[in-house]
Amino acid sequence: MTQETRDVAIIGGGLVGTTLALLLGEAGWRVDLFDAGPRPDGMAPAGDGPPALRVSALTAATERLLTSLGVWPWLAARRVAPYRGMAVWDAEGSGEIGFDAEDVGVASLGTIVENDLLLAGLRQRLGDLPSVTCHFEARLSGYRREAGVSTLLFEDGSRWRTPLVVGADGGRSVLRGLAGIAVSERDTGQVALVTSVRTEWGHGGIARQAFLPTGPLAFLPLNVPLSPGGEPALAGQSNDHHCSIVWSTTPSEAKRLTRLADNDAGREALARELEAGIGERLGQVRVIDAAPHFPIVQRHAQRYVDDGLALVGDAAHSLHPLAGQGVNLGMMDVAVLAEEWVRARQRGADPADARILARYARRRRGDNAVMLGAMQGFQRLFGSAQPALRLARNWGLGGVDRLMPVKRLMIRQALGEAGDLAERCR
Repeated sequence: MTQETRDVAIIGGGLVGTTLALLLGEAGWRVDLFDAGPRPDGMAPAGDGPPALRVSALTAATERLLTSLGVWPWLAARRVAPYRGMAVWDAEGSGEIGFDAEDVGVASLGTIVENDLLLAGLRQRLGDLPSVTCHFEARLSGYRREAGVSTLLFEDGSRWRTPLVVGADGGRSVLRGLAGIAVSERDTGQVALVTSVRTEWGHGGIARQAFLPTGPLAFLPLNVPLSPGGEPALAGQSNDHHCSIVWSTTPSEAKRLTRLADNDAGREALARELEAGIGERLGQVRVIDAAPHFPIVQRHAQRYVDDGLALVGDAAHSLHPLAGQGVNLGMMDVAVLAEEWVRARQRGADPADARILARYARRRRGDNAVMLGAMQGFQRLFGSAQPALRLARNWGLGGVDRLMPVKRLMIRQALGEAGDLAERCR
């Protein structure tokens, strides 16, 4: 039997897809959100205990969006970690640059949030919107568009018809493939290893990133409650002695490092390598979790829209985690798409009109392409062992560090305030 969605079907119920469902649901749209994952157990994370392995560095623009949706207060009442500064340096030279929120008169440069906690907050808010229906364990297997209507076929045999469909199903988007939208793909030759650590010295609200010969190593500030015994617990004062690690390195190195985290002796060895990688700037390090890794592949869809279809987030673009901008770019995508669609309906226009979809693509593709290009350039510059490039990057870091107008411009970019943003992100 074929079922009818009402206004729009969103494929992918992760951070980006769920945010779009919230934006449209708040505007009164009738939304069907399909996710391949299992149904949540109903117990939202409380923001206590050990930190999650996957985190996001949210910009001020994303924070404003989440505040407008009523999600940010829920998050802030649990645990988030604002960071007021950044320190970036070349581990093979003397070049270093520092950024401080005070340089542009803001309280923080961004906030580290655990992905599981953020998704729980989004879903909590989604429960307040009766016009949004969530479907879990819904794996898309077929798609076609005829006479202004999309038909979606799922592995369980269910079939849905919808006037609008959105692909928010990640870098390996099934919908994008079924729609025949080509993608430019570049294997960066690196994989990202993630883990959590406790440090001897507090991070002081500073995000640190060292460029090593094999790739960048980031220590991202966390805010984790401690028990009197020093372990993460349900109660206790917040502290700044925990960091989330993102280490981009070669595949062979990542496999070796992941294996180290399999036992206590190996975690000790991994901790010593992390200490050395960060130049012992946080004292002794203790690894407190596993250390999985995943490939870093940069992708960019050749087009963001089709007849009655839009791609958002990693389904449209995925990039190196070097600047932590992936989730933020996706959030800006859905804010713009929702803005264009809601405005279209308010003036009596059809949201599936090609001109409206093209406006979304025009507002987002250029900004995303700039960020993708910048990340590719950074990786090539800092991944090169050529003496001339090493000299240039060290000189460049030191030179920019002394140019306050340039630093302020870079900070504004990091705050997510560049480009044609949706009104609720400004």
